[in-house]
Amino acid sequence: MLNKNKVVVGMSGGVDSTVAAYQLKKMGYEVIGVNMRLWQDDFLEEEHFLKDGGCCSLSSVEDARRVCEQIGIPFYALDFKGVFKETVVDYFIDAYKNGETPNPCIACNKYVKFEALLDKAHQLGAYYVATGHYAKISFDEELGRYVVQKASAIEKDQTYALYNLTQNQLQHILMPLAEFSSKEEVRQIAANFDVQMSRKSDSQEICFVPDQDYVGFLRRNGDFKIETGEFYDTDGKLLGEHEGIVNYTIGQRKGLGITFGKPMYVVDIDPEYNRVVLGENVTVFKKELWAKDVNFIQTAAFEGAIKCEAKIRYSAKPSPCTITYCEDLVHVVFDEPQRAVTPGQAVVFYQGDYLIGGGTIIRK
Repeated sequence: MLNKNKVVVGMSGGVDSTVAAYQLKKMGYEVIGVNMRLWQDDFLEEEHFLKDGGCCSLSSVEDARRVCEQIGIPFYALDFKGVFKETVVDYFIDAYKNGETPNPCIACNKYVKFEALLDKAHQLGAYYVATGHYAKISFDEELGRYVVQKASAIEKDQTYALYNLTQNQLQHILMPLAEFSSKEEVRQIAANFDVQMSRKSDSQEICFVPDQDYVGFLRRNGDFKIETGEFYDTDGKLLGEHEGIVNYTIGQRKGLGITFGKPMYVVDIDPEYNRVVLGENVTVFKKELWAKDVNFIQTAAFEGAIKCEAKIRYSAKPSPCTITYCEDLVHVVFDEPQRAVTPGQAVVFYQGDYLIGGGTIIRK
């Protein structure tokens, strides 16, 4: 029997997860702090994994342990390296190999934080798992389903990375930072019991690539050789040689390694022929896209077309569009062209403040 008063909190050693655990303890929950050991790149151990970095750094484990002691909750460091490699790292490598730009945080949320960690929580008898995400989860009586809304601290809203949560997962997730109005408010709470923690900066890099050299990471961990290839323009004219498709993403202008006398942008990446297509800025804009692996939160499925808004990257503003189911895919047509529609990234759908679903952009 699972205990509805018992919650496992994923402790990264950062401000958000710390305050999440603190708030839940104040609310009367029986809280267990768990740090997930996800990855260790031996090549970078001395330089990066022994110092302050993302949630994979050894210092973050000690930070999580320290604050759990201060809050007065038990702490466990558990090994999730196997599932993380299989569902996040291998996916990350395969995406670049296929000329796509992956979003590993979304994969981590789906398979690790809200699947593997939730399984572990249930093994410990806890009904809930909690994180420091900024998003609101509630049950809609009229729909008979759990729904997700944007956080009160809209500048910190993380619903974009949560579109693939299932109804079963949502009923077991708590996000106690949902109603905070700002990150500063969260830091002030952390300062009440740990000044050092309250001053920690937000992690910006991919946690398992702390030096931000993802090409170097692919060279060390990938199962493929990064080979040079050719640049072409949108008319099929050969422009020169590129350094390997993993070095480029749609919309990129800088770092092409070659000059053309005018600004040129990555328009397409062709992994089959190892080509990168370049064009002027206008060619980077598209009005439509296709998405696979689609998940909808407010409904299991729908017929016909739906008007909503969509984001094609985390930092983008939602833009009006129409979405239509076509077999296992969703066709998205925007009212206005969008810049740098990128295969491998997520397109996420909203109606007002409600997250209604999303999927992975594909090349079509």
